Amino acid sequence: MDPYAKPKERNIGARRPKIRHIPQSVESRTRRERQAEKQGIAAQRRAIKKAARRHLKQQLLRELEQAD
Repeated sequence: MDPYAKPKERNIGARRPKIRHIPQSVESRTRRERQAEKQGIAAQRRAIKKAARRHLKQQLLRELEQAD
């Protein structure tokens, strides 16, 4: 700890106040709930991309068969 620090600058380490960008009264979800939601959204995006790749692959194969 810096002995010449201002009173508000002395709160460091485990005693440091946590910064919240959203008031706790507004944000009622826990960290795990937020992570689960984030992972669910990522899984949906992966599924959409996978379906799009399959669709494009099938479309390409159809076009190649028609060209022959």
